Amino acid sequence: MSEQAGQDQYERHGGFPKYRQADVGPEYGRLVEGLRTLQDLAVSAAPTPEATVEAAERVEALIDLLKPFQVPEGVAPAGRVMTLPGRGSLLMLPWTIEKFDAEGVRSRGVFRRYHLGGNGAAHGGTLPLLFDDMLGLIQHAYGRPISRTAFLHVNYRKITPLDTELVVEGSVDRVEGRKTFINAVLRDLEGNVLADCNALMLQLLEGQQ
Repeated sequence: MSEQAGQDQYERHGGFPKYRQADVGPEYGRLVEGLRTLQDLAVSAAPTPEATVEAAERVEALIDLLKPFQVPEGVAPAGRVMTLPGRGSLLMLPWTIEKFDAEGVRSRGVFRRYHLGGNGAAHGGTLPLLFDDMLGLIQHAYGRPISRTAFLHVNYRKITPLDTELVVEGSVDRVEGRKTFINAVLRDLEGNVLADCNALMLQLLEGQQ
């Protein structure tokens, strides 16, 4: 490695706001899990017309309940709760971080029904999402400044199943100036490689978004 691992430059944020971990109670995790289950049901249920109307009305009521509490990016807890699957963000895969340090990051979780691509397998587009989220965690844990993904190459080795516990882990391969090269791999619990990736994260200059 061309730069010392763990040297914290993370305060150099380019044009990004500085995010802090959100302080929430267990009720927030309950809400997020309920919404994830609702997503699973939304893509797997075939309700009657009557049940569809009732469900729509309840969803609309939920929208009305939550709408007054909208806040800007970086203020909402979504994505800032490290102890929750997907850090409490519905966009991210519901995986839980097991290891987070300069040597690398490891996370464990499952692809749910919401992530179905077809024939029992996770949608191919969900794997780059999983890996790309890992890239940000890895470069942050390594102590690199805020960066954007410059490229992300994914190799699909085997079918990625739903509802099966899997592990994704990765680390910084090398640093060259503003460039951070990262490798990551997705495995099942027997060690079979389902997919792997190599990527480049590019440090933002001052004021860049």
